[in-house]
Amino acid sequence: MRELAYIGAGGFLGTLTRYTIQLMLPSANTGFPWAVLLINAIGSLFLGWFLTITIPGKITPQLRLAIGTGFTGAFTTFSTFTLDIVRLSEGGEWLKAAAYLLLSVLVGLLLCALGIKLGKRMLSVPSREGDA
Repeated sequence: MRELAYIGAGGFLGTLTRYTIQLMLPSANTGFPWAVLLINAIGSLFLGWFLTITIPGKITPQLRLAIGTGFTGAFTTFSTFTLDIVRLSEGGEWLKAAAYLLLSVLVGLLLCALGIKLGKRMLSVPSREGDA
């Protein structure tokens, strides 16, 4: 039951963060969902990195749930991504819908892979005592 509280707390913060970004980057002028693309791209990079660096014993399972499942799960938004594609398609914006779909998937995969690579690089760098 406590796990749900950790996920909920992280989810609350993730939702607020996503909403803030969507307010800052409205798509009304271009019709292209730049905010959702950015949010999902950042989420892909972050989750790849975060789940790579969070070695058991180095972070509590509760914090991993709060950040990995709660925050990132609420921050990223697959349902809005799919809704945007349907709306663009129904509005006759087939080229925008296709570009958004391909761009989202490719950028998401590339940034997730980059996040994993960055996490592995961070883990392989030996720390030196005395460095601040």
